Amino acid sequence: MADGTTWHASDIDHVIISEEQIREKTAELAKQVAADYSDAESILLVGVLKGAVMFMADFARALGRVGPPVELEFMAVSSYGQGTTSSGVVRILKDLDRDIAGRHVIVVEDIVDSGLTLSWLLKYLQSRSAAQVDVVALLRKPDALRVNVPVRYVGYDIPSEFVVGYGLDYAERYRDLPFVGVLKPSVYGRG
Repeated sequence: MADGTTWHASDIDHVIISEEQIREKTAELAKQVAADYSDAESILLVGVLKGAVMFMADFARALGRVGPPVELEFMAVSSYGQGTTSSGVVRILKDLDRDIAGRHVIVVEDIVDSGLTLSWLLKYLQSRSAAQVDVVALLRKPDALRVNVPVRYVGYDIPSEFVVGYGLDYAERYRDLPFVGVLKPSVYGRG
C-alpha cells in the first residue's frame, strides 16, 4: 500500500479516459470557452461539489492562461444520496456566496448523467438574473439523459457505465484517481 492508489486498483475494471487525455481535453475546452467569451470582462465558474472539484481546478487554471479573468464559486446539491443513479429530487446543501446578476456564468460539471440535477440547477441560476449561463462538462452519458439539457461544452461522451476517478466517486471513494475508470459491478453490489 505504499502507492496511494494501490487499494483502488483491484476495484477498477478498465480505464476509459487517461490522465493525459483529461489534461489535453481540459486545455481544448478552455480554448473554446476563451474564444466564445473573448468580450467578457470576467467569467464566474460555478463548480458543483464535490465531483467537479478536480476538473474545475484544472479547467480554471487552463482558462486563466488563455481567456478573461476567472472567478470561482461553489454550490453543493444533492440528488443521489448513497445510490448510483439520480433521484431527480434536488436539495441545495450549499448555495452561492454572491450575487450573480449580470454575470457570465459557466457551470462546471464532472459528469452529466440523467440531466435532472443540471436542468434544475440551470433554471435556478437563470432565475438569479445571470447575463448568460452555460455549461462545461468533462463527461456526458447521452444514453442516460432523461431530460434535454443544454451542455455547450462537452469533453467526452461515454457509455452508461458506472465510472469513478478524477472527482467521481462511489461512497466517497476513488475521487483521487487521476483517470476515469469503470468500477467493477461487484464493488457496488451488481455482480
